Amino acid sequence: MAIQFILCFNKQGVLRIVRWYEKIVSAEYKKTEDLIAQIYRLISSRDHKHQSNFVELSAATKLVYKRYAGLYFVMGVDKNDEEAIYLANIHLFVETLDSFFGNVCELDIVFNFYKVYMVLDEMFLGGEIQEVSKEILLERISVLDRLE
Repeated sequence: MAIQFILCFNKQGVLRIVRWYEKIVSAEYKKTEDLIAQIYRLISSRDHKHQSNFVELSAATKLVYKRYAGLYFVMGVDKNDEEAIYLANIHLFVETLDSFFGNVCELDIVFNFYKVYMVLDEMFLGGEIQEVSKEILLERISVLDRLE
């Protein structure tokens, strides 16, 4: 299982979180901006009540995403990986942020981006899932937060 990238957009398509674990270059996407724009177009145009949270991006990559309020959390994963695992990890990431910030919103992500990346790095390392316990994550993050 390998995560290629993790992104977070708001409803207007502004990128709030980006973490690349693999270089994704092809003839179709010469620049990362083109790829990001294509991903946003793909997920924002879908009917979230009647369509799944999984969509194919390329021959080797599929997107797993979830919308929370005004934010889209997106993972690019290997096409043969199990989508439900990544969807559960997106949910865990948002729950952890929610517990850490106390009802997280877009402004928390914008003004405390370094803390958001701290949570992200505790959960995912090198494109691999590292921790799946919310309690352990919150404990580690609170220790790191006190070090500031």
